[in-house]
Amino acid sequence: MNPNINLLVAPLNWGLGHATRCIPIIRALLADNFNVIIASDGIALQLLHKEFPELQTLQLPSYNIEYAKKGGHFKRKMLANLPRLAKVIRTEHITIENYIEKYQIQGIISDNRLGLYTSKVPTVFITHQLEVFSGNTTWFTTYLHKQFIKRFDECWVPDYKGNTNLSGRLGHPKKEKYPVHYIGPLSRMKIATVSIKYDAIAVLSGPEPQRSMLEEILLKEFKKYNGNVLLVQGCVEEEKRTTKQGAIEIVNFLTSKELESAMNSSGFVIARSGYTTVMDLEALNKKAFFIPTPGQTEQEYLAKRLKEHGIAPYANQDSFKIKDLAKLTVYKGFKTSSTETDLSQFFGFFKRKRKLRPYSKLTFDIDLFLMRFNNMFYNRKA
Repeated sequence: MNPNINLLVAPLNWGLGHATRCIPIIRALLADNFNVIIASDGIALQLLHKEFPELQTLQLPSYNIEYAKKGGHFKRKMLANLPRLAKVIRTEHITIENYIEKYQIQGIISDNRLGLYTSKVPTVFITHQLEVFSGNTTWFTTYLHKQFIKRFDECWVPDYKGNTNLSGRLGHPKKEKYPVHYIGPLSRMKIATVSIKYDAIAVLSGPEPQRSMLEEILLKEFKKYNGNVLLVQGCVEEEKRTTKQGAIEIVNFLTSKELESAMNSSGFVIARSGYTTVMDLEALNKKAFFIPTPGQTEQEYLAKRLKEHGIAPYANQDSFKIKDLAKLTVYKGFKTSSTETDLSQFFGFFKRKRKLRPYSKLTFDIDLFLMRFNNMFYNRKA
């Protein structure tokens, strides 16, 4: 029994993936009698409040991540935003230090929120990206990410440990010098044997403007499709809205249980190749067609890897046509593992009494370093 242990669970608000994969963690914590407080911002916080209306929620500073309209400009836009993000992360760190005292927080689970390190309570950082792919700057983005991970007490990777895994090189570098634990894939979904209601379901996610751009493409192409389609826009709002365009049913968002039911009752899934989506599809044993976010190297890597393994085909967003779905017939789809990880085995980390180590300080002024790197990158491109 842990009636007095208050744990903060805080996912990054970058689309809905980080929030949705925290759902099974929150469920497991509640089953293990922890008191859970949720912290985030934007649609991630809205989604988790709808899933757990009985839990206390706290606001964190927004990273305000927005994609470039053209995939080729993705890295340039992200690099240009790094100095601003560094300041947000510092504000986030100050905020969490205050929250720890105000709300008696005794442990933190951060899903990719870089500023939630502290020496006051045990901290865990969740990520599937021990290597952060960014083309010819992968060395830099990986190095910078590791410097932040080292500020936390432990790093949990939501994947299998061995060679048969979902994240490939992203979550399985050759070696790491900080505590890494593989906790198994995290999915809010459960497989069920039900009758097929939709020939296809398209699940949209991710920051704007790319989410809306893909929606526009799919609506245009689905008009040529001979079958029933459910399109989930991924827009979390106060009220659920459902409309129809011919054989296309459009809904702004679904709760976890509703989405689980809809995906189980669909012939196949069209989605971004984000890692959380990959984990959900594996849990449901579904066939899928992927359309990676233009310029997002991680999604492009996962889509290519899954194609090479004969699991799922993919197409670039700008070139996708409805006829591409015919490729699904030669791919085997996802197959889930027969064993499910007991997450409670990792929660003992928060129960043990021990002397907390001070978080490691970065060996440079991060704001100045990022601004200098940004200038170097642009001067080289000029």
